[in-house]
Amino acid sequence: MPAPARRAAPPAFGTVTVMTTDTVTLTGLRAVYGTGTRRVTALDGVTTGFASGTFTAVMGPSGSGKSTLLHCAAGLDRPTEGTVTIDGTNLNDLGEDELTRLRRDRIGFVFQAFNLVSTLTAAQNVELPSRLARRRPPVGDVAAALDAVGLADRAGHRPSELSGGEQQRVAVARALITRPAVVFADEPTGALDSASSRQVLRLLRALVDDHGQTVVMVTHDPAAAAYADRVLLLADGRVVDELTGGITAAAVAARIAERETVAESSC
Repeated sequence: MPAPARRAAPPAFGTVTVMTTDTVTLTGLRAVYGTGTRRVTALDGVTTGFASGTFTAVMGPSGSGKSTLLHCAAGLDRPTEGTVTIDGTNLNDLGEDELTRLRRDRIGFVFQAFNLVSTLTAAQNVELPSRLARRRPPVGDVAAALDAVGLADRAGHRPSELSGGEQQRVAVARALITRPAVVFADEPTGALDSASSRQVLRLLRALVDDHGQTVVMVTHDPAAAAYADRVLLLADGRVVDELTGGITAAAVAARIAERETVAESSC
């Protein structure tokens, strides 16, 4: 699954001015669950940032903390210690209602399982976040979001009438409708075949290249990670390695194998 060449083109949905600052900053992030012998440290002092207009892949073995990192960064879970700052807002300063509004207005989330409402059309699923906020999206925004993901002609179709790849692209359009500061994607291609996976990954890449969107994706697949500008490798709740520049599936796989060899030799 080769990654596409990086390119820049006029945006088709929204216009974002790319800044050099971090859209998301994690500082000293710790997440501890349970007590006593059942105490588990899922994150152990993670400090990192995700710059505006970049695509980061977060990888690691099962139990490394990558999903916990994503959930804490997206405000879905609160860390035990440390801070998460999104678009200049410290999440620790927010009450639950304020956090809900921030997630709704400034964060897009794409799930592996799509999470579309089966009784709604593609267009209705896309506008659902605005409807839940008791707002009507501006005229044309829903159509523009679907057009941006290549589904302008599928607006009236329900999920059962769409392929898996099309459903995931509807989910991406739904994540974009509020023009979020950051889009988090949790194994977005995990339930797709290879052709549909490539479509979704090219779409996420285009969001960065064409619209200056910030994307953070958890994946286990080196071929998916090759679409990113940067790869973070986690182990035991810590960032243990980072790849930037010239990222290929082979390079990612080799670095993962190298880390596993180091971990085994230290046991």
